[in-house]
Amino acid sequence: MREVPIRENSIRLGQLLKLADVVQNGSDVKELLASGEVLVNSEVELRRGRQLVRGDRVRVGVEELLVS
Repeated sequence: MREVPIRENSIRLGQLLKLADVVQNGSDVKELLASGEVLVNSEVELRRGRQLVRGDRVRVGVEELLVS
C-alpha cells in the first residue's frame, strides 16, 4: 500500500489518481473509471468527482493507495 499525502481535508478521486501518477490526464481517469477497475473502500467507484478524505483506500488493479 502506498500513502498519498494531501494538503486539504479532501481531494477528488480524479485528482488523487493524477497526483499518485496512476494516470496522466483527465481523459485517462474517465476511461479507467468506466472500466470498473477502481475501488474506493472496497466498492466500485465510477465518479471521478468522488470526494476522498484521509483514511480512504483506493485500489486500481493490484495497486492500493491510502489517502493520508
